[in-house]
Amino acid sequence: MGRAQGDPREVVAGLLADKRLLTACAERDMGTLFRLLNHRGVSTRRIASAAEITQGRLYDYMNGKTRVEKLAVFEQIADAFHIPGHLLGLAKRSWEPVATGPSGPMNAELPPDGDDMAAMDAFRNADRQAGGGRLYNAVIRHLSDNIGPRLVNADGTAQVFAVAAALTEMAGWMAHDSGRDDVAGRHFTRALPLARAAGDTPLAAGIAASNSHLALQTGDPATAVHWSLTGLDIAAHGPTIPALTARLHAMSARALAASGQTEAALRALDQAEQALALGAEAERPWLSPFDAAALAIESALVLRDLQRHDHAQSHAERAISLREAGRTRSLALSRITLAGIHLHRRELDAAITVGHDLLAADLNLGSVRVVRQLDGLRQQLHPHRTHPPVRAFLTRFDDARRARMLLLADIIPRPRGGTTP
Repeated sequence: MGRAQGDPREVVAGLLADKRLLTACAERDMGTLFRLLNHRGVSTRRIASAAEITQGRLYDYMNGKTRVEKLAVFEQIADAFHIPGHLLGLAKRSWEPVATGPSGPMNAELPPDGDDMAAMDAFRNADRQAGGGRLYNAVIRHLSDNIGPRLVNADGTAQVFAVAAALTEMAGWMAHDSGRDDVAGRHFTRALPLARAAGDTPLAAGIAASNSHLALQTGDPATAVHWSLTGLDIAAHGPTIPALTARLHAMSARALAASGQTEAALRALDQAEQALALGAEAERPWLSPFDAAALAIESALVLRDLQRHDHAQSHAERAISLREAGRTRSLALSRITLAGIHLHRRELDAAITVGHDLLAADLNLGSVRVVRQLDGLRQQLHPHRTHPPVRAFLTRFDDARRARMLLLADIIPRPRGGTTP
């Protein structure tokens, strides 16, 4: 017996409170959405026609053989079935009614809840000084105990989805800082649909930038380029935020430089500088900050990878001069970069001077990333150990490393061989 030819918009309207539809939209799983419509009486012919796709492509989506990826197709689907834009991480659709309140149209961007913002600021500030290793479990507990119940209760407003997305992204960065990139990737994957469910386009674009960074750190520059371009595409559908645009172009430049695409990398870096020069926008509390110091160190890394060490050095020095003292991890990573650039230029004494500044940093900094980059710097110095200042520095380095490893033994992940790095 054939199915009734239901109006897909009426079917969707009846499913807007259905958890299956909300989950499918949050995860951008259009195959599940199409199956829900088909089970509710909408024929595959009508679904395909409304969405402006072939039935063959529709069956591929419904059978899980492929997924919708292009933003334009998501927009077609939202408009065809009258799915509110925020459910798919899109801008408000032209057909959506304007909600009004006592003072006129309601502002879609509600001010953040005071407790949520206080928690976010506390975690963010502690992470900058102490590193992610000491804080990861606290953020996970906060998500589980305080945010999770609100997502499934009546409080599941756009704002709650936004804070869940921001804290999940933060947990990903803390996992990355702790040397657990596989865990970080899972957090970033979960954060993106939460940001889309919140209708927070800039936050979704920022999470794409985090994915780009992680892909680059795990040796996959092609995927890093893909994520940076995806982020720029997402950001184009929301408000213009110079710092976010600059961060995405900087991530693109990093990935292109790692791929050896010199001209494209320099163009992307120039676009990042132009974007940041546009000035500050209204504060976006859930976005990872990106400022002149952050751009300076990303620029140094791009230029280092392109073998332009003179310019790389000036950017690394600028990053250190701009970064405030409370940003312990950022300063350490910037100094490691500068010391490495000096070594590339065969400036051993300058590298050693920066190295001594590094060893004076807080031993309690719970960052596996910093430990591993310090070890990499030691390896670069080792061939020069016959030079007395290098030999003296390596002796001091080894003493400091032993002390650091004792303090960080509880957070350093053990490799599969079972020994501590």
